[in-house]
This record gives sequence, C-alpha cells and structure tokens, in this order.
Amino acid sequence: MKKHFVSIWFPYLTTDWLSIRRPALRQVPFVFAAPIHGRMLITAVNPLAKTQGVSTGMVVADAKAFVPGLEVFNDRPQLAIKLLKAIGFWCIRYTPIVALDGMDGLILDSSGCTHLWGGESTYLNMLKVRLKENGYHVQLALANTIGAAWAMARFTKESLILENDKQRKVLLTLPPAALRLEADTVRRLHKLGLKTIGSFMGMPQSVLRRRFGEELSLRLRQAFGQEEEFISPLKPLVPYEERLPCLEPICTATGIETALQRLLETLCKRLNGEGKGLREAVLTSHRVDGKILRISICTSKASAHIPHLFKLFALQIPKIEPELGIELFVLEALKVEKADSDQETLWAGTARLENKELSELLDRLTGKTGNCTICRYLPDEHYWPERATRQASFIGEQPNTVWPNDKPRPTRLLATPEPIEVTAPIPDYPPMVFRYKGAVHPVKKADGPERIEREWWIDAGEHRDYYAVEDDQGRRYWLFRSGHYEDGHPQRWYIHGFFA
Repeated sequence: MKKHFVSIWFPYLTTDWLSIRRPALRQVPFVFAAPIHGRMLITAVNPLAKTQGVSTGMVVADAKAFVPGLEVFNDRPQLAIKLLKAIGFWCIRYTPIVALDGMDGLILDSSGCTHLWGGESTYLNMLKVRLKENGYHVQLALANTIGAAWAMARFTKESLILENDKQRKVLLTLPPAALRLEADTVRRLHKLGLKTIGSFMGMPQSVLRRRFGEELSLRLRQAFGQEEEFISPLKPLVPYEERLPCLEPICTATGIETALQRLLETLCKRLNGEGKGLREAVLTSHRVDGKILRISICTSKASAHIPHLFKLFALQIPKIEPELGIELFVLEALKVEKADSDQETLWAGTARLENKELSELLDRLTGKTGNCTICRYLPDEHYWPERATRQASFIGEQPNTVWPNDKPRPTRLLATPEPIEVTAPIPDYPPMVFRYKGAVHPVKKADGPERIEREWWIDAGEHRDYYAVEDDQGRRYWLFRSGHYEDGHPQRWYIHGFFA
C-alpha cells in the first residue's frame, strides 16, 4: 500500500484557544509571554498582533512600544501539548494513527483511509473545514513522506496534495528550514548562499555530511522518501469494559449469574495485571425488545476480588427483568484506582482499616440496605467545630492531622446549631436551665466557657462561648452563647452537640 501522510500545522494554537474561550479577543492584538533570563519574552502571538509586526521571541516592552494596545497574558507551558493531544484524539476518527509533531502540529498516517471520505481532496478539505469551524487557524498538506508533508504545510500558502512527480519539484524550491533542520545549520547554509533545497540537493552526500553533519543528509533522505521515518502514535485509554453477546437470549437468574461471573473473571484478570481495582461498576443488560437495564455497585476500597464483587452484584440481580430475554451483557468499571496487593503477615495482629474483609463487609451492608450510607470521618485543621471534620474519600484514607484531645468534644455534633431558651446569670456564667424542643432541662453541672473565634479568613461573624453542661438526669450537652453579653439585648444561645 502506498503511504500517505497529512501534516497539520497550527500557527496560532494557544492564542486561538484563548480566542475561543473569550471571543472579544479576536478583535484585539494579544500575546502570551514568559520570563526568560530576567526579561518578559513573547512566546505566542495571535494573527492580529502578527500583522502589526509582533513576533515570538520579542521583548514585551519593545512590542508595546509600537503596539500600545497590546494585551499580554502569562504563558502556560503545558497548554500546547494538552491541546495537541486533545485534537489528536479527536482526529482518530479520520485515521487510527495520529502523532504529535513538535509543539504546534500533528502528523496523520492517512494510508488506506482517504477513500472512505471520498478521496484525498475531500479528506483534506474536511479536516481543514472542521478545525476552522472549531476556531483554529490551520495549514495542511498531504504527501508520500512525513518530511514533505511537514515542509509544504509550513512553507506553502495553500493546502496541497502532491504525488511523487510534483513533490520533488516543490521541495526543491523551498528554503532549507523546510527540512526540519536546527537553526544553526540553517544559518550556515544561508551564509554560504544555499537558500533553497535545490541549491545543494545535487551535492555529494559525503560533502554535505562533512560540512553539516549527519542531520542534513538524514532529513534529505526522509523528505524525498529514500529512508523511512517512523512516528509514535497517540494511544487512547482503553475503557475497562467487557462485552458478552449471547447465542440464545438469557431469561433466567442463573443465566444472568453465569454471564456476570464470566465478565468479572475477564475484567478482574485485567485489573489484577495492572495492579488496579474498581470502585464503581455497572452491568448493562440489552434485552431483545430493545430495552436497556442497568445495575451498579460501589466499593469502599479498590477491589478486583471476584467473589466479593459477584456478591455485590448478586444482591441486585432480582432488579433485572429479562422478559423475552437478554442478548448482550456489558460490564464497565466506571471508576478504577490503584489497589494494594495482599501480602501474608508473619504474625497475627489486630484488624485495621486496611483489612480487606472489613471493607468487603461494609460494601455488603451498604448493598443490602440500599439507602444506607456508611461514612468515615477524619480530623481537619479548622477551629470552627462544623469544619473540624471531613468525610474520608475511602475507608483506608490516612488523616493529615491528629484528633484533638485537649478539649472535650461531643460524640454527636449537629450539622447546624439549634436555638434554645436559656436562663443564665451574667456575665460568663453557665446556664442554670434551658429549654430544648419544649423540654426543660435544669443544669446540675457545667464546665466552661471555652471561647472559639470565627475563622475570619473564611467568613465573618461573632465568636462563640461553649459550655459542657449536665442536666438533672445525667445527660450532657454542648451549648454556646453567640457573641459578647450586652445589657438590654437578648442573648442568642444554641445547642450544638450531645455527649455520650
């Protein structure tokens, strides 16, 4: 099969991206700049700035001297690579082999693909139109070699499709920079008066190699198809998904369980091989009448343990109504994380949160009750009681700080403090009696006050004076007064928690 390559050049990649996000900038000259050796140098320009004489590598102060309205934005070093990868994955719909080409281009191996889109001309035009519709300036070229496509995309004014007979003639008229040479080699060629590829193409290879090194000879051979060039294509992430088509429709729970077992074996074998486990998974059943049924599970810890996952799904299999039968099962792991490998212990120790049996028990309890949520809380570095804890993302997560034990804290903390009616001496005395939800609680013992200031860098408001009190029946509460005591103003008291 004859090789064909498409080179896509984005002359204004990052500035086009910003113009798409902020359309008003399309009418304004602007640049990206970064500090280099103590000076702010321009790293990217938009088309309007370039028409006014601004170019990359220019000092920002010099550019502003003759373009007073020039907008300057901080450069984002990794932005170009991220954009190219995103566009490259999008281009996979046109060819399965797409590779990054430096910081401003893509290479597509279109061999055997162009006829699917109506020919080379239609193929190239479609790519160009779609990219321009998305807001990007592009120049494209199609040739038999990567080097020729790269050169024509960047050093010709129109998109070209050239075969071998015309390709050589066009390449000979282009400057040496079209061969992807180092800047120093290009300067040396120009200094010797060799300003086109044709001016030195006929020289002996030994002479070129001796004067300019191996690079020039290599690039010439690659551009003219005398040496094959290889690319490293982008590889999209393969989803963690397994499919099982059925020869006969499945209508029984036993058949569903058998299909589920086979899917889990295949999926978990792959997960174990990669040292990963699933946190969320969904089983999709496609019935013969076109209806789609789904059941899903979640785990508190990344797991690829087949019996455990099967039990979680088995709890929900009764929800699947096969009716006339299921013809296709799809098992997909929606969330996958790195899983810790199990190791044998040298001696028996106490069970910890990392224990696999504990996490599997919690998963089964959650799956059986359906509407039950089991949470674990960790200490957080905040003074304000409502923010002093946070919910753990998984059961084995380690806290960033230790639980405070210098001051008593209630076993149960209300999410929002509830107002109460209090009778208390003044000032700074604990309550003598308080009313909560219609019940009167005489206070027999009290400890406090403990003043907790509001975190002013988060929100504004008054401080709180907390008291731990015990009523006549031995029940203990955590109460607080909001703000300072002031004569003639009613005091605002709240209940915030209950001690065990």
